[in-house]
Amino acid sequence: MAKNIAKIVLIVLIIGLLAFVAVNGLSLTAVGIPVEIHSVMDEEHGIRKGFDLTGGSVIVYEADAETVTTEQSDTIRDIMRKRLDRLGFTEATVAKQGEKRVVIEIPSVTNPDEAIKTLGKTAKLHFVDSDGVEILTGDDVKDAKAQYGQLSQNGSNEHFVELTLNSAAQQKFYEATTRMSQKADGQNYISIMLDEEEYSRPSVKEPINSDSCVISGSFTAESAKELATTIKEGQLPFNLNVVERRSSGPSLGDNALSSSLFAGMIGLLIILLFMIIVYRLPGVVAAISLIGYITLDVLVLALTRANLSLPGIAGIILSIGMAVDANVIIFERIKDELRLGKTVGAALDAGFHRALVAIIDANVTTAIAAVVLYIFGTGTIKGFAITLGLGIIVSMFTAIVLTKFLLKAFFGLNVKNRWLYGLSKKKDEGGEANV
Repeated sequence: MAKNIAKIVLIVLIIGLLAFVAVNGLSLTAVGIPVEIHSVMDEEHGIRKGFDLTGGSVIVYEADAETVTTEQSDTIRDIMRKRLDRLGFTEATVAKQGEKRVVIEIPSVTNPDEAIKTLGKTAKLHFVDSDGVEILTGDDVKDAKAQYGQLSQNGSNEHFVELTLNSAAQQKFYEATTRMSQKADGQNYISIMLDEEEYSRPSVKEPINSDSCVISGSFTAESAKELATTIKEGQLPFNLNVVERRSSGPSLGDNALSSSLFAGMIGLLIILLFMIIVYRLPGVVAAISLIGYITLDVLVLALTRANLSLPGIAGIILSIGMAVDANVIIFERIKDELRLGKTVGAALDAGFHRALVAIIDANVTTAIAAVVLYIFGTGTIKGFAITLGLGIIVSMFTAIVLTKFLLKAFFGLNVKNRWLYGLSKKKDEGGEANV
């Protein structure tokens, strides 16, 4: 019995400690341990607010060209969207304004100049030899892909970038690589430039008379992908100029956030009271598990530097509902087993076993929807998908693992009264006979 009391107390203390860390943060660097967790309220290092809650910067880019095709305009938008996602601004919005302009709203970054510096700019791609002669431009590049495999028959697997050129560029590239391959080491290179910045300087060992070539070296998976993305992003045949920059206040603001959090707290308290009244002891366990779920969820969001807007908050609330549903399914299955005359211990085991399939089915289908929204969605839709997906993972853990652990611990305290597990006296006329 003492062991089970210790288990319950330990879980409550862990949840309390995690809640304290979530609110206040934790730093162990002073004692020589490289662990630092920032408070979820720390906007610089914790959860970031979306544009609708905190405002940010608005930047308008315009293509430096007389005409821009619809395909090129879509490419500009997609490039900026991907760049923002890579930088962690999943809640930023990107919208076309006509064919030549794109409007970007970046949350939390209140200095437009800082936003432009952070975002960078879509620029022309140049391939320049060691003599400073431009060989190719973005127009000549068909595709660039990060790959992993063997580059020679006896070589080991390595990361590299496979570059594909348009047919018209093949002869120009052949002439350039022939020239460079005849130079001494250190002078036989071709620089890959995006505006005035050099991103790579591969050496040329031999002439390349093909529409494709390989850029190899000490690449990691991440650096190979970054170079391939840089090449693809520089394929536009024009520059993008900043024609407007401004800071903007929140469209909904802290009042909306405070109202949402207050409504969420009231709703959570009502749910907890409902669970305790209807399911009694399992309801108490559900309350502990739900508090643990919320604590873990916000910690994960803080550690991943999530950008939180109102749709993101909606994703959190929906995942709380999924966690409640999981507990309800479990407790109803346990009550069904008790009504069949099983002992409390057997009912707990059978109830969790029967509920497991239904919980997994419900959460997996919702997780698939979250993945689809993340892949194909943009801006606040992607933020909603992130909070929903993370919430589903954490809620499954708390419902399946934490709830079961606590119920077993309470049962180990010899708490076997069937009424405490949700049955009414009329449906449990056998009283303690079946325990």
